[in-house]
Amino acid sequence: MTKRKKKRIKTSRLFFKLICLVIIGYFVFCAVNYSYKIYSLKKEQKQLSSELKDLQKKEQTLSNETKRLEDPEYLAKYAREAYSYSKDGEIILQKYSEDKKEEVKEEKKFNENDKKIIYICIGIFIIIILYIIIRSHKSKKEEVVYKHQVKKKKKKK
Repeated sequence: MTKRKKKRIKTSRLFFKLICLVIIGYFVFCAVNYSYKIYSLKKEQKQLSSELKDLQKKEQTLSNETKRLEDPEYLAKYAREAYSYSKDGEIILQKYSEDKKEEVKEEKKFNENDKKIIYICIGIFIIIILYIIIRSHKSKKEEVVYKHQVKKKKKKK
């Protein structure tokens, strides 16, 4: 075999190897991509099934509640508890419920966030003022040095 044929065979083998690598790479990429899609869909399916169970429980409680509200005695009791309706001569005592505690906690969190924002703004404002003061102090020093240099020049003349 001549050198040309050997070179041609080497280049054709190299070309064939490259094509095989590209094809294998493509199949690996597709396999990984589809497996990731399957994984994410299974994860989403688990999340949605748990949401479905929660919603079914909610639906059941709400349907029970609607059945109860059809009863006039329960409706009157519910109106007294929830909206502070009372009969004549009846005194209403309200219990501090968990819902109100959560509202108070949310208000405190809101106030804490406001405080953090205010402290950050004050800190930034102080940094800006200090920067301005330092900058003006440096420029005054430069002016003093400049005036001092001018005085020396006048004395020399």
